[in-house]
Amino acid sequence: MRSPEELRGLVEAYLADLDLCPDLGDLAEGVRYAFAAGGKRVRPVLCLATGEAVGAEPERVIPAAAALELVHAFSLVHDDLPALDNDDTRRGLPSVWARFGEGDAVLVGDALLAEAFRQALSYPTPAVARELAEATLGMIGGQHLDIHGQVEDLAALHRLKTGRLFAASVGCALGAAGVAVEEQDAWRAFGEEVGLLFQIVDDVLDEDGYVFLHGPEGARGLAAESAARAQARLEEISADTSVLAQLVSDLAVRTE
Repeated sequence: MRSPEELRGLVEAYLADLDLCPDLGDLAEGVRYAFAAGGKRVRPVLCLATGEAVGAEPERVIPAAAALELVHAFSLVHDDLPALDNDDTRRGLPSVWARFGEGDAVLVGDALLAEAFRQALSYPTPAVARELAEATLGMIGGQHLDIHGQVEDLAALHRLKTGRLFAASVGCALGAAGVAVEEQDAWRAFGEEVGLLFQIVDDVLDEDGYVFLHGPEGARGLAAESAARAQARLEEISADTSVLAQLVSDLAVRTE
């Protein structure tokens, strides 16, 4: 089993070598800028680790993993736009719209989403693309709730905006590896819990969301409970889930 660091290296190498459609022309610079600017690559690493746990080599799963990261990059590019969050920096660099202009940023996001589905559709089964589409629509629905201030049900908002893509990180690996639907329940429960864990810790770091509702200590307690439930889900699975357990532990204590 490869460590999270080794899996992250595979993701970085795959993205660096990704052949973008030549029809993009000069827009390709902005597209590559959007996904090459670093980041923790949590979603694709989770996808690859799940794939290895069910017996699939990374080479088989990595197009799905890359697709998840490209969808994530698409969401960040559009979220940063002045019409949404109006952020002019991302990971210490100018955001895509600040660097290339608003119009090109919209197109960069569109191209990232299309490239994600080109990766997902490289499989003989439609399962990966279907999983990705459903997660992307859920994420967009959550963002719509957020920008309109419809946050009364914080858990439902985060289940869509953040959780759906984390759950898909597990689901896409299962699809790429050909795991039968009737064998997926425990895996999917784990994916849902990891999404919740990531969001709670994010709110602790940003002093937002769950911190407003429960206070800093209360939110940290919720994160610890979520991490414990995620670990318990892994214990229900008959596979080597040690790398996934490490990822859960790392997410629970992350500081950035």
